[in-house]
Amino acid sequence: DVQLQASGGGLVQAGGSLRLSCQASGFSFDDYIIFWFRQAPGKEREGVSCISSDDGNTIYAASVKGRFTISSDTAKNTVYLQMNSLKPEDSAVYYCAADTDPLAFKYSDYVRYWGQGTEVTVSS
Repeated sequence: DVQLQASGGGLVQAGGSLRLSCQASGFSFDDYIIFWFRQAPGKEREGVSCISSDDGNTIYAASVKGRFTISSDTAKNTVYLQMNSLKPEDSAVYYCAADTDPLAFKYSDYVRYWGQGTEVTVSS
């Protein structure tokens, strides 16, 4: 049974930090790319970051580059998203997901596995 358990969201002031976690189970963690997507009310879902657990390659959206850091703990089958210097426009529901194709970062409709979301609210 595949599960992706996202946690760590909350309310933070602008300039603050949060760390999201995505605990994966039920599939071979090293064979998949773990993604973070976000969706704000009235906006399309967008790729935030992703990491390939076997080689550590990462991708970041331009809007978060330099502020967010994705990392992977293969021993715990967990991916983290450290979010610093948060802005109100980062407010959204953040979802972790898994797929073997890095193109899923752009074409999220085709992502194989989804977790539930965790809400991030950044106040100004």
